[in-house]
Order: sequence, then structure tokens, then C-alpha cells
Amino acid sequence: MAAFGSVIMPEMAISWFDGSKWSETEIVPSDNLKLHPGAHVLHYSSTCFEGLKAFRHDDGSIKIFRMDRNIERLAQSTHLLALPEFDHESLARMIRDIVARFADDVPAPPGSLYIRPTHIGTEPVIGKAAVPSLTSCLYVLVSPVGDYFAGGDKALRLLIDDEGMRCPPHMGMVKSGGNYASALRPIMKARAEYQVDQVLFCPGGDVQETGAANFLLIDGNEIITKALDESFLHGITRDSLLTLARDRGMKVSERNISVDELLERIAKPGCEAALSGTAAVLTPVGTMIYKGQEYSVGDGTIGETTVKLRQALNDIQWGRSEDTHGWLTGL
Repeated sequence: MAAFGSVIMPEMAISWFDGSKWSETEIVPSDNLKLHPGAHVLHYSSTCFEGLKAFRHDDGSIKIFRMDRNIERLAQSTHLLALPEFDHESLARMIRDIVARFADDVPAPPGSLYIRPTHIGTEPVIGKAAVPSLTSCLYVLVSPVGDYFAGGDKALRLLIDDEGMRCPPHMGMVKSGGNYASALRPIMKARAEYQVDQVLFCPGGDVQETGAANFLLIDGNEIITKALDESFLHGITRDSLLTLARDRGMKVSERNISVDELLERIAKPGCEAALSGTAAVLTPVGTMIYKGQEYSVGDGTIGETTVKLRQALNDIQWGRSEDTHGWLTGL
């Protein structure tokens, strides 16, 4: 199967802000975006995006998962990057329109249609290093996808990095390309030296997130994950999984956790760790590497609670259990 996100459908929804108003949405070819070489985004990284999914149900209908929350988070990123504000309902229509256009290409479970709304600053002024772009572009790409991690259902290997950080602390809750770019070199280095799948960034010993997913520690009937602050991304999949865990009577502890506590807990039989995200869903972690030493998470295999929570979320997304929280939106 093609790499996750590498197959992009031939058309996208797009709208432009000229400094005073947004243009009517158009459906245009997705292989060409005309930008001035001096566009703000190319020089000062005025860019943010979202990732959400549409799912094919057994009755043939297509449902989008938690679109409202993703739109809210894109609006938050837009505000924090000082990009022009957009109308939430207009973006919702853009998303529904482009998904409807490619409804026949939405894969059956476990596949999905990945949706990528993107907002970029377009003003062609290269002297605006400390001034926001007055013009912008909002577009939505879609891509039929399978599993994010090429290995499928296997327990991942993580390197614990307690010196570096994924991105500047005040930028963590912004879903911006620059945050992912800043994590690339440490991840590439870790893969080459330790054959890991990802890096768990723990600056100063504070367990935060990996380069592309939130981190959850599952110790018996308790889930421990960092409390929301501006230093890391407020994952919508994370929120969904914690909600489902509470529904099942689990204890959810949103608090700081140190590397020392993490290593102590994962040594216990039955302890689990996992990464959550729109792409990753809930992916088990079996091994952690810290200061050259390998540590198994529990027995190093895929944990039972991880599997159950992932299945519970998938069942809602795929229409196989009741959507009691109102997370699904039809076309």
C-alpha cells in the first residue's frame, strides 16, 4: 500500500482572503498552488493545518469524525499565528464539499479518507519578519489512507530525549509546520542510532509528546498523560480516548509525569504505553530507550487496554457502536 498521505486526490477546496474579505470557495486541481516567491508563508512560516478523517459506514454513508473540534483548533492556531480569521461554517462546508466529491474513494474500514485543511499567509512582502500577513489562503486536501505506521499492529520503539524539545514551549499548542520541522533532525538521528520509530520529547525530564503524537501511559485502570498547557498539542484523538476511558470507569490523571516515574511504572507487569493521534489512532509502545539502555514496557507486547480503547474509538468512527457523544458529522 502507498505510504500514508502520499496519494492526494486530484482536486481540493480553496478560498483566498484579500485583506478585507474571503473569496467564494472553489474546487480546483490540487497539483498546483500559485504563490508569489515572496509570500509570507515561505519566509516566516505563517502556516497551520489540521488532520481529521472521514469514514465509510456499512450502510454506505460517509461520516466525518469530530470536524467541529478540528475547525476550532485550526481557528486557535490561526489566532496564535496572527493569520486572518475565517468563518467556521464556511470551512465546514469546504470540508463537506470536497469529501462529498470524493465519497466513492473513501476506503472501507480500517481505511479512511484523511482530510488536511491548511491555512497559509500569502502577502508578498519579505520585510514582514515581525508583522503578520494581511492576506491568506485556506485550502482542503483529501487523501485515502490506511495505517499510519507502516509496520501495522506492532509495538513501537521510542527514544526518551530529556535534553531537547519538539518545539518552543509557547508554540506547542499550535499545529504548525515549523513544529514538525524542528523535530525532524532529532528523530532522524534517533532512528539511525537506535532504530526507533519515534522520539518522546521530555525536556528537563517532563514527559510531553513525540514528534507527531500525544503520549499516554496506562497503568492498570489508570491513564496518565500530561495536563493540557501551551507546550504541546491538544490532541483531539487524545481527548476522545480519555472520554471513552472515563465512560468505562477508568481513572484519568492529567498531570505532569517525570522520566523517572515513567521508567518506574513501565517496569511493572501489565503496564502499557501508547501514542495517540488522528493518523496513529492509538498505537502501542513496547520498548523505550534512555541513555543507551533499553526498557520494556510491561512485557514489551501490545497491551490489552490499548487494544480495547482503540477498538472502542474505531467502532464509533466506523459506525459499529452508538455515537453517544455526537462526534460524527454526515455530508
